[in-house]
Amino acid sequence: MINPVGEDFVKLYRLEYNIEALERIRGKIEEKAYSRLRDLLNLRLKGEGFQRTPLEVRVAVAFSAGADSTATLRILRWAGFDAVPITAKLPQMGEETLTKARSEGAILIEVPGYLNAMEELIEKGAPICGRCHSMVMDAVERKAGELGAKILATGDMLSSGLISIYEKNGIVILNLPAFLALDKGEIINVIGGKYDLKFGCPLLWRLFNRAPSTKRLALQRVLRETRAKALTPEMAVRLMMDVLKR
Repeated sequence: MINPVGEDFVKLYRLEYNIEALERIRGKIEEKAYSRLRDLLNLRLKGEGFQRTPLEVRVAVAFSAGADSTATLRILRWAGFDAVPITAKLPQMGEETLTKARSEGAILIEVPGYLNAMEELIEKGAPICGRCHSMVMDAVERKAGELGAKILATGDMLSSGLISIYEKNGIVILNLPAFLALDKGEIINVIGGKYDLKFGCPLLWRLFNRAPSTKRLALQRVLRETRAKALTPEMAVRLMMDVLKR
């Protein structure tokens, strides 16, 4: 499912830093959950295998049905966690996305006031990604709490160190691809080797048309992910060209 990082200095550095983050939240999760997450880090760092016996540990997954969240869900299930996907049903989602979410057993939830908030920002020509993320995560976190999950996993690739895994309002947020220093190529392999590499969503494209200057924020995101080795330079070029042609 996932392989050691070998001699990749950047990834090794990120993983060593992530160990410290895991130790900081050790008392906030069950010891068997801590041990299994440490096993995953040791697999990435040293190639050490482990017994993937099923754990009675529920982990909620913020599931968009995209590549990063799909890989997150599959790795957690492979590692023995009881991973429960939660999908925020957003107006820009097509039926194909919702069908995929349902096929993974996702719980679909609403995000109150979402479209109005996005429309207001687009009309102003203001960035939408931060507000979108915070509204979706707030809704997903509430649902995770209702399900009794002590851990909420996301598909974030970029955060590292103390923000790769941390406590927030009584729940531990686990940004799994970042926690394991996975890059996009590895994520594509986890989900089956087929992925149409594109940037953003229809709402973001509307914003680009309304306020082209906001494209710079998307380009900066791509560059940050490239510096963190989450993207190869070739992938970065493809994504930046996709942003620029919108």
